[in-house]
Amino acid sequence: MKTRKSLWYEEETERIGYIDETQLPCEFRIDYCSTVSQLGDAIRSLAIRGAPALGVAGAMGVALSARTCTSASLQDLKKKVECDAEWLCATRPTAVNLSWGINRVRNLVAAASTIEELKRTALAEAQKVASEDAATCRNLGDHGAALLRGDCTVLTHCNAGALACSEWGTALGVVRSAVRDGKTVRVIACETRPLLQGARLTAWELDQDGIPVTVITDSTAAMLMRRRSIDYVIVGADRITSDAVFNKIGTYMHAVCARYHDIPFFVAAPCSTFDPLASESGITIEERKRDEIAAYPGPVTIPDGVPVINPAFDATPLSLVSAIITENGVLKPPYDIRRSIGVNYGSD
Repeated sequence: MKTRKSLWYEEETERIGYIDETQLPCEFRIDYCSTVSQLGDAIRSLAIRGAPALGVAGAMGVALSARTCTSASLQDLKKKVECDAEWLCATRPTAVNLSWGINRVRNLVAAASTIEELKRTALAEAQKVASEDAATCRNLGDHGAALLRGDCTVLTHCNAGALACSEWGTALGVVRSAVRDGKTVRVIACETRPLLQGARLTAWELDQDGIPVTVITDSTAAMLMRRRSIDYVIVGADRITSDAVFNKIGTYMHAVCARYHDIPFFVAAPCSTFDPLASESGITIEERKRDEIAAYPGPVTIPDGVPVINPAFDATPLSLVSAIITENGVLKPPYDIRRSIGVNYGSD
């Protein structure tokens, strides 16, 4: 299977390279960010997306700010980096990994005693965040693969694959690890309205790897569950609070349907996605632009003046989640998210 990276830092040119996900599947395009402003634009436009990838991008963004600032004053440099870090945090408010990755690097920046130390440690920590994410996804995939029987069909929503991480993936990492272990896994990818990340990205990734994938409309999932055509539902997460999983809009619907049809509903997410001190009521769900529904990918589909509701995410109560797959093992109900971080849970 291919193990492409979704984004990386080029030290020789001081820029961040990434796969522009808005162009897939029609075009495989590599683009670059030479400024924090450009990185923010890429994140807002979803050219860079996915919770773990946002964590890596955030860390690299702070390093980019530190290494491209020409201030001769340590104090001024720290102020510039802090300003850029705060601005980056606000580009996507729901995904906790973005601020997590940013804070990993900004804390070292604040503690640096020289400009040279600041620039060096900022990049080193950003690279560490990226390498840790790759290892995390593979460990997570191994734990999740053990939950799947040898011949099965998995439903997934949105894209939680290599494109959403530094490589390998979370929900799709489970699939990749299972296939690597010799299991026969077929994937049903929900198209994921309104921007079709499942149809455009998940299907592209799996097709590249030769893993059987079929795309359906989001509203077809319940019918297939009733027909017993789906064995598992596996999704990623953008934030896991003490009482809910925040993921792409439509996830809650699949969780409800899976529970009704007695189908395991798994969430695959690294520990960096956990926000254990928060609860659902305190989280801001990002509201996206009207045109994503009214005129995507091209022709207008909604009359002028008719409003839309376009949340990027929804919240699924933990009571509907059969298991949470992490790099440290598998969590099962009853969940105590506040005690879960850093614990080796076991995978049975």
